[in-house]
Amino acid sequence: MIPLGNDGARPPLDTWPTGDLLEVLWAGQAGAIAAVQSALPALQRAVDGAVERLAGAGRLVYAGAGSSGMIAALDALELGATFDWPEDRTLIWIAGGFDLRRGPDAAAEDDAAGGRAAVRAAGLGASDVVLGISASGASPYTVAVVDEARARGAMTVAVASCADSPLVRAADHAVVTATGDEVIAGSTRLAAGTAQKLVLNLFSTAVMVRLGRVFDNLMIEVRPANAKLRQRRIAIVAAIAGVEPQIAADALERHGDVKRAVLGLAGMHAAEIEAALIHAGGHLRAALGPDDGRRGARRDDRSPR
Repeated sequence: MIPLGNDGARPPLDTWPTGDLLEVLWAGQAGAIAAVQSALPALQRAVDGAVERLAGAGRLVYAGAGSSGMIAALDALELGATFDWPEDRTLIWIAGGFDLRRGPDAAAEDDAAGGRAAVRAAGLGASDVVLGISASGASPYTVAVVDEARARGAMTVAVASCADSPLVRAADHAVVTATGDEVIAGSTRLAAGTAQKLVLNLFSTAVMVRLGRVFDNLMIEVRPANAKLRQRRIAIVAAIAGVEPQIAADALERHGDVKRAVLGLAGMHAAEIEAALIHAGGHLRAALGPDDGRRGARRDDRSPR
């Protein structure tokens, strides 16, 4: 609720009580989340197009400047640990690079030539997907990346808060979140930044699900980088295959990863497992076969081979 002065006018924001300030900041964030909903149809088209490209050996490229670049990098860096997405298939381009001591280089946002050079140096082509993130949709660096990538056949996606912007016009797909005026004028780290983070979360998660890196709601490709995640993999195998944790742990030890462990517990020999995964394009559910409609694998063979 906006506090009004005695004359009925809104007092300067910096004079508001902390509670009222937090309320209006929260309302701005809630509005940003609501703005993403109207962009879901465009986001769906972008996800489906990306899956077609990335089902092969394509790369996923994140490009942005300033805070948009940092938000993009955060999403990109989570893909490996969560979905085992290969680092060599993830490119993160922040205009001017990024130094944790000083943050992004604000001046580099204007470096359109640098954006085009990055695309050429990477040799982007028809199998690649490029996400350009810019709240205003006017960052010269980001627009140049998207424009050059599209010209070279890559699929391009603009994530912006302004529909009539150069970035939107340059891309194959435009995901526009109309977040409106910021509580702090011009500070895109607020509503626009929240919308960007949500759009990227939705996009990358949906892409990874469609690529078979999730079974039901389980992270079957999670990397066992620590004790907690090793236990999580055991629990995942146990849940899918319907076996006790020790049996799941033994299967993981024998087969090496979640998919192969589940297929082994379903009664497949090693050669059959590899053939089934290749035939299924790496999708565990397809590899298990149409005769198994349950969440879990068949449990006709739980013994070591």
